[in-house]
Amino acid sequence: MAGNVELLNSVLAQARTENRAALVGYLPAGFPTVDGGVRAMTEMLDGGCDVVEVGLPHSDPVLDGPVIQTADDIALRGGVKIVDVIRTVGEVHAATGAPVLCMTYWNPVDRYGVERFAADLAAAGGAGCILPDLPVEESEVWRKAAEQHGLATVFVVAPSSRDERLAKITAAGSGFVYAASLMGVTGTRTSVGLEAQNLVTRTRATTDLPVCVGLGVSNPEQAAEVAQFADGVIVGSAFVKRLLADADDLEAGLAGVRALAGELAEGVRKRV
Repeated sequence: MAGNVELLNSVLAQARTENRAALVGYLPAGFPTVDGGVRAMTEMLDGGCDVVEVGLPHSDPVLDGPVIQTADDIALRGGVKIVDVIRTVGEVHAATGAPVLCMTYWNPVDRYGVERFAADLAAAGGAGCILPDLPVEESEVWRKAAEQHGLATVFVVAPSSRDERLAKITAAGSGFVYAASLMGVTGTRTSVGLEAQNLVTRTRATTDLPVCVGLGVSNPEQAAEVAQFADGVIVGSAFVKRLLADADDLEAGLAGVRALAGELAEGVRKRV
């Protein structure tokens, strides 16, 4: 069974035809529980997200800030496994018909088996994988498996990436390019800033792939700011915070993430 890279491509293209940025939400699988996470991501998509990234919780995350680390810890203590991550992808896609990606560090994929991971993710209806710590020079085995199974390979670029490096990364990627808005880890911030805009401009000079900006976007005003120059706006920590705020009341947390998705969706539509 082929994965859903074409669905991802068409959803991103549709947002562009509507003269808006796509809204991409993120939550780690298994948070607050596996089933609770499936429900939360479904609410995010029903509330206004175009795409969802399912995080594979990791005990030593290099890109994740304290909020997502807290959620990862909850998921890991709950015993989440790779099969639960893939089940989450499958159930969220089945419930919504939306493109669902997996965001993971490389080590768990390598241990699970590259071909097996690609095949299982595609069979679940996954659209692709975001691999923040996989160097493009070491990615051929994964990219071949992903292409064979109809999955996008999304690479992360950062403000520190030189132009020739950007060209190498974007030439190898598919689906979209994940532009990290600033050096550092995930988290909500007071401003997203010019660094992100400059990175998007430089990245676009190397590729026709959509460029989506993540790290630091947490409210409709920031989403609107980023939507002026990016093809997509990625939000993770803010959704995690909504669920953490109602840790003892899942229904309230689900209402919170749905409401946030709606607010952010309004933000990404504010193109001047």
